[in-house]
Amino acid sequence: MIAIEVENRSGEVVDAAGAESLARDVLAAEGITAGDLGIAYATPSEMRTLKLQHLGIEEATDVLSFPIDGRDDLPEDVPRQLGDVVLCPQVVGKAWRAPLVHGLLHLLGYDHGAEMELREQELLTES
Repeated sequence: MIAIEVENRSGEVVDAAGAESLARDVLAAEGITAGDLGIAYATPSEMRTLKLQHLGIEEATDVLSFPIDGRDDLPEDVPRQLGDVVLCPQVVGKAWRAPLVHGLLHLLGYDHGAEMELREQELLTES
């Protein structure tokens, strides 16, 4: 089972149920059937701080991913911790679906490039 925790600290109204549903669809399509996932919504200033701390770039951004286990082989008794995707509603606006898919694919080990872009489009079309 996939356990998803959604936290909204952005101050904006967000479609948490829609994000959870899309995340479940993406993870299922990628063959992930069990694990824990966090989805957080943050303010532009928090995103700027996170991007500076983790990537050394000071700017607000649409999405950041913080992977933990991804697709790593784990012992049977160890629950999979997928990690966290952080979205900024003030940056993504109503176009939040593509950044969420992008962030989820990073959690699963995809790197920027043609393969990731193609998979994003496939998943967005399927969902």
